[in-house]
Amino acid sequence: MESKYGGYAGKILKIDLTNREISDYPFTDRERELYLGGKIMASKIILDNLKDDTVPLSSENIIVVSTGPFTNTGAPSSSRFNISSLSPLTGLIASSNCGGNFGIYLKKAGYDALIITGKSTEKIWIEINENEVSFNSADDLWGLDTEEVQEKLPEKTGKIVIGPAAENLVRYAGIFSQERAAGRAGLGSVMGFKNLKAVVAKGNIKTNVKNKDKTKELYKKWIYKLKDSYLTGEMLPKYGTAGILKLMQKKNVLATRNFQKGNFDDFEMISGEKLEEKYLIKNRGCVTCPIQCGRQVEIDGKKVKGPELETLGLLGANIENNDLKKIIDWNYQIDKLGMDTISLAGSIAFAMELNEKGLWDNGLEFGKTDNLSEIFNDIANRKGIGDDLANGVKFLSEKYGGKEFAIHSKGMELSAYEPRGSVGQGLGYAVSNRGGCHLGAGYVILFEALYMSMDPYSTVSKAELTMLNQDIMEVCSASGICLFTLQTMIPEKIIKNPDGMFAKITNNLMTKNVTAAVLRKVNKLNEDGLNVNLPNVPHIKALESLTGMKMDFGKFREIGERGYTLDRMINLRRGLKATDDTLPKRLTDVPQDITNKNSKVPIKELRDKYYSCRGLTKEGEVTEEKLKSLKMQEYCK
Repeated sequence: MESKYGGYAGKILKIDLTNREISDYPFTDRERELYLGGKIMASKIILDNLKDDTVPLSSENIIVVSTGPFTNTGAPSSSRFNISSLSPLTGLIASSNCGGNFGIYLKKAGYDALIITGKSTEKIWIEINENEVSFNSADDLWGLDTEEVQEKLPEKTGKIVIGPAAENLVRYAGIFSQERAAGRAGLGSVMGFKNLKAVVAKGNIKTNVKNKDKTKELYKKWIYKLKDSYLTGEMLPKYGTAGILKLMQKKNVLATRNFQKGNFDDFEMISGEKLEEKYLIKNRGCVTCPIQCGRQVEIDGKKVKGPELETLGLLGANIENNDLKKIIDWNYQIDKLGMDTISLAGSIAFAMELNEKGLWDNGLEFGKTDNLSEIFNDIANRKGIGDDLANGVKFLSEKYGGKEFAIHSKGMELSAYEPRGSVGQGLGYAVSNRGGCHLGAGYVILFEALYMSMDPYSTVSKAELTMLNQDIMEVCSASGICLFTLQTMIPEKIIKNPDGMFAKITNNLMTKNVTAAVLRKVNKLNEDGLNVNLPNVPHIKALESLTGMKMDFGKFREIGERGYTLDRMINLRRGLKATDDTLPKRLTDVPQDITNKNSKVPIKELRDKYYSCRGLTKEGEVTEEKLKSLKMQEYCK
């Protein structure tokens, strides 16, 4: 269905693997206005098409690969695309974002999104060339790792592929494009179950831009802003995300020894500074990205992608490993096998503590790393103890015990931020729709510990800030832009001089009831109709110029709230309860610092405030009043 708006190809391709049939899926301009694209578009499609009792690893489950309006228009940091489905790891809705080039090529082929249904009886890969779709045997590709299979597929195309882990239905297997991963939630295994090894896209279709000259000018200013910013123009290019690890150590939020504490004595040995000093060849980035936060390292004479923060923290401090070279090698190995390093590392750390406490004799020990490379292969191939480890922390805790220290939320392992030193981040982990995700959590830790220093133990303003951040990050992803571009929102005066008077006053004010009241007002901008634009969020005016849609901060944020609400509704229909919006007892009941009784996550108090702020019921359910306020009346009973 063609669109009057710029930024869209105007078509969604639906592929039925069972019958090898293709068709167009209708998506109206009214739906584009409400749901924009990317993961929010995908959630709308999934809610409208999946039965509530669909099993993730079944032919009834669907995969939605979706782009945003910025994709293939030359916008900065706009090569991101989204993959959504029901997760084999959590049983809930899941989305995973990727910086590879597949989204750009899907748009060049003339499609905003791809819907994959059914299951092939044979192992196949699919090629999309504008209006032509071909089904090809993948017999010669099955068993190849993510690097090998991409080398075998046609050149000058966009590709998404799976590795051996997905073929063997590892519950946290990812989907890969170039060296980038849509890693979380096990969506690779959904492809593996469907006998789909890869999808390739190509074409020469240009994406329409509504106001070309103005959009080009706004993009140019936006790129300058990103390059001029200390965070996106200096820190991230120099150290990548790994540059945050040192800050995490300082603020006691670096997950260590399966989240038993928030600091690691040997943190400097696995830091971004050490990576830059000893192993970095150059910094790299996704297509169209001026930030270039990716790391390039060398393994056996080959230049490859280096580890990012989560991998360094979770395969470093959280298993008490200080060998940076091993982490670099493991990162490459795990990517080729096709697994999420976060969930894999969390599963390893939990298994180490199970062994330590005598609950599971598995041979894994904190600080012992010589056998891990072999274990990773065993997980990908479901051999020996790898067969259990392939199912994740929640499964392991149900089989062997240790639920009180099984570090996950809704079945998804937490990222490397220890939330007892950042209770707002803890709330976010608990209420994130896809589970223990630092990004779906709203990333409040930026304000509590990393770039600002709000009182990390106070509950004031945390619910309001979590909601606001979640909504903004949701719509940013849906537009096709990298979330790192939002970091220009934080005043550089605070980041460069964290002990200065301006920083102290700002941090103090942020944790006040008056700030909470202001944030509640901001969170209801859609109801109040306030038309404002923020100079540090250039996404808004650029999106308006690109698409031709009227856009201000209130409308922008409201789209994000619809995205969160769609995902919440899918999860509620699948049986989610308020008691699922929680964390393990280690994080909610045991103080991180025995001298500070507040160094734990007061989850019930925070969750109650969050439900109230979001306009949910006390049980966390979506009300008809909320649906009407979001113009989602079609979902009212």
